[in-house]
Amino acid sequence: MSSIVKERGEPAAIGLAAPGLAARDARSIAFMPGRMQGLENLNGQQFSIRCQFPVVLNDAHAALLGEVWQGAVIGARNAAMLTLGTGVGGAIISDGKLMTGQIGRGGHLGHLSLDPNGAPDITGTPGSLENEIGECTLAARSGGKFNSTRELVDAHLKGDAKATEIWMKSVRALAAGVASLINILDPQVFVIGGGIALAGPALFKPLVDFLERMEWRPAGHRVPIVPAKLGETAGALERRTTPC
Repeated sequence: MSSIVKERGEPAAIGLAAPGLAARDARSIAFMPGRMQGLENLNGQQFSIRCQFPVVLNDAHAALLGEVWQGAVIGARNAAMLTLGTGVGGAIISDGKLMTGQIGRGGHLGHLSLDPNGAPDITGTPGSLENEIGECTLAARSGGKFNSTRELVDAHLKGDAKATEIWMKSVRALAAGVASLINILDPQVFVIGGGIALAGPALFKPLVDFLERMEWRPAGHRVPIVPAKLGETAGALERRTTPC
């Protein structure tokens, strides 16, 4: 995704967001296994843009910062986010700071293992959350019946029993992942974004219902699950948009 801020008709700043791990020299995405061939090591010098811009975050990291800045969770100091789409990305803000870890892997919540005996995902993680709900595995999970989550959800809403079975299994896996992450991170709020989140109540109602049974709620404390507000522009609206 990208966003260009203009002043007097000229680009004043540019925001780009992409999956993967940012390079240590902040000039490119260094690692993006299995998808988006050509993205790795692509840098600003390869664009016809007069300004150079740093690559310091991936798209999910930037998306959560965008939501905290001017989206669904403005001002939150402890928040977690999952971005559901072709794959499953994630991000964590702890005590007001983005958690990136030693080499930038911090927040790759989609690679949480839900089944140690499951098939490996693109990072080698067995039975990952990404494999359970990401669109990248939908054709395999549905025996070739569905190729997009929109098709799956539409069929589910029309009463297709097989679609409902597949969708509910996916949402249950998502709930198990969210419940586990809540135990690990103890966020004040959990954000769900990405293209699959556009399913709206078809996603959020069963997700909340599953969490009623799965989430640990000491003294009745419940973590709010909220949809992302900024949609596909969230990552490009992150505060580090770079002046040209």
